Amino acid sequence: MREAILCLLVIVTLVSIAESADIMELPASKGNISFPHKKHQQILKDCTKCHATSEGGKIPQLGMDWAHKTCRGCHGELMKGPQACRDCHKKKE
Repeated sequence: MREAILCLLVIVTLVSIAESADIMELPASKGNISFPHKKHQQILKDCTKCHATSEGGKIPQLGMDWAHKTCRGCHGELMKGPQACRDCHKKKE
């Protein structure tokens, strides 16, 4: 019984860690952007839509110009996701 409870606690802990890493906070001059990475992975199913390789990793050219072209472009193509400035940029408090 102890082993089952311990195993359950470990699983819950790992799941909560994985879930908490889902939202990436990206600093931006017009307000931080909360980026739901896992949600994008599930929808796009292809890391190379944003990353250089299918393994993912950092996006060296990530910045305002890249994000506006890539992110807004994709949202426009899919007709889904935020398009207005305030939809992505949350005012700093």
